[in-house]
Amino acid sequence: MKYTAYENYSPSQSIWLDELPSHWDQLRVKHVIDRMESGVSVNSEASPASLDEVGVLKTSCVYGDQFNADENKRVLDDELHRVACQVRADRLIISRMNTPELVGSCGYVSQDRPNLYLPDRLWQAVFNSVRDCSPRFAWYYLTSRPAKSAISSLAAGTSGSMQNIAQGAFMGISFPLPPKDEQQAIVHFLDAKTSQIDDLIAKQRKIIAKLKEKRQAFIARTVTRGLPPEAAKAAGLEPNPEMKDSRVYWLGQIPAHWAAKAVRHIFRNCNSKRVPLSSAERADLEEIYPYYGASGIIDMVDDYLFDGPRILVAEDGANLLSRNTPLAFIATGKYWVNNHAHILKPLNGDIRYLVAALETFDFSPLITGAAQPKLTAERLAGIRLPVPPATEQTAIADYLEAKTEKLDSLIVWAAEVVARLIEYRQAIVTSTVTGKMDVRGLA
Repeated sequence: MKYTAYENYSPSQSIWLDELPSHWDQLRVKHVIDRMESGVSVNSEASPASLDEVGVLKTSCVYGDQFNADENKRVLDDELHRVACQVRADRLIISRMNTPELVGSCGYVSQDRPNLYLPDRLWQAVFNSVRDCSPRFAWYYLTSRPAKSAISSLAAGTSGSMQNIAQGAFMGISFPLPPKDEQQAIVHFLDAKTSQIDDLIAKQRKIIAKLKEKRQAFIARTVTRGLPPEAAKAAGLEPNPEMKDSRVYWLGQIPAHWAAKAVRHIFRNCNSKRVPLSSAERADLEEIYPYYGASGIIDMVDDYLFDGPRILVAEDGANLLSRNTPLAFIATGKYWVNNHAHILKPLNGDIRYLVAALETFDFSPLITGAAQPKLTAERLAGIRLPVPPATEQTAIADYLEAKTEKLDSLIVWAAEVVARLIEYRQAIVTSTVTGKMDVRGLA
């Protein structure tokens, strides 16, 4: 469908907007938002609150510029008297402190959440009634490209990984405001259009999840049972090996010629060589070598601690439970590691097989800590893994790389489709809330 523009435009007062429809008001955020409310930091568990419990929102509740009430933590009983700022309907939740790409993330609250409260890192925007601004229109505008660019330019902080936006600066952001009936037309149009796009994104993400599940199941079966008969025969291995009880609760039967060994007998733990560097210490360093944390590379530094392949295993963080990214992964070359990842160097064998075996394990029963999930070195060392002979480890690793290549390609393709849909959604929202498209007759 071809969209039409407005008849008359006037120059914008904002460096982030070139022109706006002439009949729109050119305001600031402070003219439509009466005040920003905020909560307090309280002690809580890592798990979310049930319907009859009290929870405090996590900053991740507005990731992707969508409000997700499930992203909360149950407040400890002796902290209940300290909670503040209840989540209310028809308001915006805004992340005032986050990573550079997420600071300013904004979600619209569609209904009251009487058992949920804000932490100190989130704002709740309360709109005034004088300007008659639709909170949902405001949400669409504050998630558009011009608003995102303005927020990014105002965010500050000495840390490269964490930034903050001052309330006064946020309230000073330019805000174009159409007449009320036009706001409603824009909201109705965008609600319908973005719903269609979001459905397509959800379908692609479901495909990605199924592909990843299939990939992990395939790897798990191979690293715990060995190669399929035809592949084993091609590799010069026994195609139908005798099986035995591993005496390991999560493994069950394994080939009789395999061993089941504890991590402490498979790897040398190199944690004593870790050195954490604060973001301030890293800020002025030349970016030469990767600096690893619990989930991968988080920065670049001018020196290294390790040279050669090792397996890094997350020591703490929410990813221990969510597993949005791998918990065990290989670091190669020269690199630095902080104190949030365990460092394992294989005593022998194929590191590719060993990292796959670790990734197959369910770490959740070993995780401690309510507020901050943690996998201790002692618990990691006690995990028992299947250990084939070294030559068979290599054969399994080669087979897995070849067989997962197609699945990996499909996952990458689906992820690219999601990225294009997100970009299209952003373009539609931006063009509509900045007056590049007149949708009054389409809502």
